[in-house]
Amino acid sequence: MRVPRLVGLMAMDARRTADARGVFLAAPDRPDFHRTVVDHVVRQYPPPGVEVPRGAIVTVWFDLGEAEGGGGAGVREPRLPRTPGGGMRRELDEPGGDAYVVTGFGSC
Repeated sequence: MRVPRLVGLMAMDARRTADARGVFLAAPDRPDFHRTVVDHVVRQYPPPGVEVPRGAIVTVWFDLGEAEGGGGAGVREPRLPRTPGGGMRRELDEPGGDAYVVTGFGSC
């Protein structure tokens, strides 16, 4: 028998498909896999179409849910930290400004 394509299916549909095709599912990132319903499969091993014996185990992984930092928001661009106004930025004004007054080496 061949491994079914499970990527893209919700957990409940993946379980139903695997059961109908005679394979068992394992989900190392979901200890409560038997209760997982709407999370989507994002990876599987062995891949779809591979010949396996009936009763073989197919390992599936899921996307991160909203509570886990996922939720499909996509890639975000990096944000560089900004230095707060004043402080060091104010002390390091460009030469020639009022902050830099150069005097000769005269006596004190």
